[in-house]
Amino acid sequence: VKLNDFQLEKYPGSESAASFASEVTVIDTDETFDYRIFMNHILDHKGYKFFQSSYDLSGETEETHLSVNHDFLGTFVTYLGYSLLYTGLICILFAKNTRFDYLKNGLKKIRKKKLTLSIAATLFLSTISFGQHTDHQPNTITNKQIDSILKANFVDIKHAESFNKLVIQDAGGRMKPAHTFASELVRKVSNTEKFKDMEPSQVLLSIIENPRLWFEVPVIYLEEDNTKIRETLNINKDSLYARLSDFITPRGAYKIKEQVAEAQKKNVKNKFEKDLIKIDKRVGLLYSAIGGGILRIYPIPNDDNNTWVSQPETSTAGFKATDSVFVRQSLPVYIQFLQEAKKTKDYTKADQILNGIKKFQKKFGAAVYPSDKRIDLEISYNKIQPFLKLAKYYGFVSALLILFVFIAIFNNKKWVNLVVKGLIGAVIILFIFHTLGLISRWYISGNAPWSNAYESIIYVAWATMLFGLFFGRKSALTITATVFLTAIILAFAHQNWLDPEIANLVPVLNSWWLLVHVSIIVASYGPFSLGMILGIFALILMAFTNEKNKTRMNLNIKEITIINEMAITVGLVMLTIGNFLGGMWANESWGRYWGWDPKETWALISIMIYAFVLHMRLIPGLRGRLSFNFASAFAYLSIMMTYFGVNFYLSGLHSYASGDQSVTPKEAYIYITALVLLTVIASFKYKKYFKK
Repeated sequence: VKLNDFQLEKYPGSESAASFASEVTVIDTDETFDYRIFMNHILDHKGYKFFQSSYDLSGETEETHLSVNHDFLGTFVTYLGYSLLYTGLICILFAKNTRFDYLKNGLKKIRKKKLTLSIAATLFLSTISFGQHTDHQPNTITNKQIDSILKANFVDIKHAESFNKLVIQDAGGRMKPAHTFASELVRKVSNTEKFKDMEPSQVLLSIIENPRLWFEVPVIYLEEDNTKIRETLNINKDSLYARLSDFITPRGAYKIKEQVAEAQKKNVKNKFEKDLIKIDKRVGLLYSAIGGGILRIYPIPNDDNNTWVSQPETSTAGFKATDSVFVRQSLPVYIQFLQEAKKTKDYTKADQILNGIKKFQKKFGAAVYPSDKRIDLEISYNKIQPFLKLAKYYGFVSALLILFVFIAIFNNKKWVNLVVKGLIGAVIILFIFHTLGLISRWYISGNAPWSNAYESIIYVAWATMLFGLFFGRKSALTITATVFLTAIILAFAHQNWLDPEIANLVPVLNSWWLLVHVSIIVASYGPFSLGMILGIFALILMAFTNEKNKTRMNLNIKEITIINEMAITVGLVMLTIGNFLGGMWANESWGRYWGWDPKETWALISIMIYAFVLHMRLIPGLRGRLSFNFASAFAYLSIMMTYFGVNFYLSGLHSYASGDQSVTPKEAYIYITALVLLTVIASFKYKKYFKK
């Protein structure tokens, strides 16, 4: 095998690898041919498989690294076996006389016996709480003088809307409208969606137009419980925000430089050190924005890597003749016209310069310039924030559903049932909106919306709702439980430690396998989540059973237990198929099916745990609805470990861990304790009313 050329493709204007490939010539006694090997595209010749594994550009010479194995018949036999496995697992869900078929028939019989299809989850009625997202407001350290100056620096919102469509190239090479860039800047620096009633684009324009002012604006968010950083900066202990100038000594030194350097060296960091690194990133981002270095809006003509540069970089970027004059003068002139426009309220000249920059971008950056439709959609997506709104709407509808389903038990009037049906209709509308949100994010990024932590969570919420609607077609209780859980999942997705930013993919994820493997694996968490919440609901119903309602409770507990088992069966089938597809992806990428990576190992553990849960009915002493519903709720901890725990406790191909000491969240202990107590209470009622 002779190497002819190594090709490294980077994302536009960045050092981030988009893909890398080796152009080779295969020289054999029978034939000689050329071939291109790249990630997820192997060379297969007479049973020998060559894989593009890595590269090294750090030495004096460029190196490409290939790996090789010899497996003439093994791959065919293995893939044939996998195909038979997939076929068999799918047939379980549709074939006659299977356990799944028995469950479907049993569900039909129970629904015929029931006088009503809904039941209340009274415990949730008293304990429901839904966290609303609120923006932090600047604290009292912001003086009135700065406030008045900021208000005077507000750019007209109409002009800001036009500025929103200016395209900026970020450090990772993604082309994004200025609105996205400004939104991410404000969110990351100040931990808010808006700052002092200013839209993100107005904040960015103010920084561009008056950078010196923003050295004195308290905008850098400080973690609320970290008093040590406030002592270091010598600011009010109650301050939520710090100025950039607070981090600089009178001699121009960076106050926390040495502390940050020491924190970064440690493998195990305490909370102060972790907060310090976060604050350092906020300071660096704001400083770059003030200096103009991150405002990369000028494409370099005829650049092979489609690099865009900021105004300070234009002098060394190789612009020629009139182009050089334009890129050097357009932004300063634009700032001058902005300052005049704020006094005269006439933004005509500023609009002309802004439009000139946009035309320059379209002319010389056409290869990477996003379409107008995509720009408009991304701006609309940023403004609507569909998944944050969905978290609130799902939560509101679930609260109403629980209330009216509870009322329907004791007051089975027609109007109550109509309200429940209307609320279920609202859930379907929200689910359609949820689907459109995922499609929009897919179109904006160009990648399937389950490639990072935030996206996978909103996708799990979608899958949970999908299976809840499917299994709960005739069960208002199932849909109620599902909507409640979906609201919780989406609310969790918008915690501060998750970044909703759209980013480019690393090379190994830039594959159609991402669509197949990851979509099935992550979607399996939907039915498992449904099984967890239904298991808890079944235990609650057992706990609230008495002599008067035991017949009605028995029918409802049977119904949701059957739906629970059906959901877990579907989840186990999907997780198993997804895990084996992951083995195929690994074989196509690295030449091995299984590497005992923590993520894939815990996926296997979850498969074994849920397989045990489904077969508990065959073990004397573990049979019964009480045991099964407890197990379905308890087994969900394995999914949480597979989904989240591995990322932070263990290091591997799928994880984000970097040696930091991870602490088990207190919610996990609360969940286990509450589940055990609930099961103990439910067991007394179960033995009294249902054991026989």
